Amino acid sequence: MTTANCFDDKKEYDFDAIVAGLNQYLRLKATPIGMKRFKSVAEMEAVPRIRRPDPSEKLAMDQVVGQTRWIGYTLGVTMDNLMGAQCGAVVGLHPRDKEWRSGERMHGVWYGTLEDSAAHQAAMTCAPRGDYEAIATSPLTSGRLDNPDICLIYMTPGQMITFINGLQFLNYKKYEFTCVGESACADSWGKALSTGEPSVSIPCYAERKFGGVQDDEMLIALPPRFLPGVVEGLAQLSRNGLRYPIPNHGLQKSPLDSISKSYG
Repeated sequence: MTTANCFDDKKEYDFDAIVAGLNQYLRLKATPIGMKRFKSVAEMEAVPRIRRPDPSEKLAMDQVVGQTRWIGYTLGVTMDNLMGAQCGAVVGLHPRDKEWRSGERMHGVWYGTLEDSAAHQAAMTCAPRGDYEAIATSPLTSGRLDNPDICLIYMTPGQMITFINGLQFLNYKKYEFTCVGESACADSWGKALSTGEPSVSIPCYAERKFGGVQDDEMLIALPPRFLPGVVEGLAQLSRNGLRYPIPNHGLQKSPLDSISKSYG
């Protein structure tokens, strides 16, 4: 039986079919993954084939996500496994306390004044603290996470805009995305966990240095309820001749014949 995720979604999704559709229309390079928080460590450790990090090591959440999408691990962590409050606060495992809000740790490194550092911390969108004790990540097609809270998909800019076109094909909505700079996980998984809406980010220095994010990649985080509609939208766009990769029309040839096919 499928249990509810943090948005009280109890629907059972066919992630094999969803990922197959995304790969068919977008030719993804990296594995789409799920992320789910748990009220207790015992619940997290009950996930099939869950891996726990070496307790003597401290990881960044970027590494947890990276190990799942590149190596295929189903990985579970608590705050004790994470390198610090910055990682834990974004996913709701650590409170945004006075020390965290001060920005002291980024002062003079990422931001020129303590006021700038504190403003950055205040600008970050973090998941509600709640009473979560643990978090796990796993490939969507592994079937190990029962109804993840959010899904993470890394794409090139061309894949990303095509994905969003699929998302907007039915029930159109204008999406607005944010950029806090460093700690961009707040713009992706933090924001998606907080708002329940699709959230696109330009991955930051730490995500690239520690999480294996490639130079040409962007990230979208979103609850699973959006994905069936995205695949349906991509299929409809493909039938209309709007496909990825987008063929280059040419700089010097009139676009009128192509425009007539795309826009009527």
